[in-house]
Amino acid sequence: MNAEKRLKIFQRLSTTIPNPTTELSHASTFELLVAVILSAQATDKGVNIATNKLFKVANTPEAILALGLQGLESYIKTIGLYHAKAKHILATCQILIAKHDSKVPSTRVALEALPGVGRKTANVILNTAFGEPTIAVDTHLFRLGNRIKLATGKNVLEVEEKYLKTMPREFLRDAHHLLILHGRYVCTAKKPKCAECCIEDLCEYLAKEYNGGFKIESGK
Repeated sequence: MNAEKRLKIFQRLSTTIPNPTTELSHASTFELLVAVILSAQATDKGVNIATNKLFKVANTPEAILALGLQGLESYIKTIGLYHAKAKHILATCQILIAKHDSKVPSTRVALEALPGVGRKTANVILNTAFGEPTIAVDTHLFRLGNRIKLATGKNVLEVEEKYLKTMPREFLRDAHHLLILHGRYVCTAKKPKCAECCIEDLCEYLAKEYNGGFKIESGK
């Protein structure tokens, strides 16, 4: 895919999605961190249901620590892997209090040193909370990168590096959420809504869906 086509894709996506942002409910960087940790292998909707109750009673490191393991689990038990995630969140709260004055750090090294925070989670925080031009490659971005041919790769790191290398600079900050929302609602995993897609004529996906069936194309 050439640079001109990439630019047109993001121009159209930004017009179609004028306010790209996370769908995880949060009112602070700490709330976002907790929500992102919980979102691993879970839906944003499911996380929001749990955190909307949790954050009403505990939305600081100190308050969540005060809940204890069982108390925290009682709020997040509907989320997959909740026991491990609760342990990670409590350990993260302890580190935030001890080393960061109860605040979420703004560097990759410090973020990835927190329990339950890997590269993807750190990228989400850096991008969403601190405005860093980073790309967090989740299942949507991995699928779109390889399907549309925006950023092809065999693993998450390869796809992330390709996005960062080829992304139009002016869209780098918003690209993460533009692609997530496009992947979540239009370019879905099983039945992409190609007939409704704003970038259908620019897309290099070979199998495109029309009227419930697939039209096999030779590519562009």
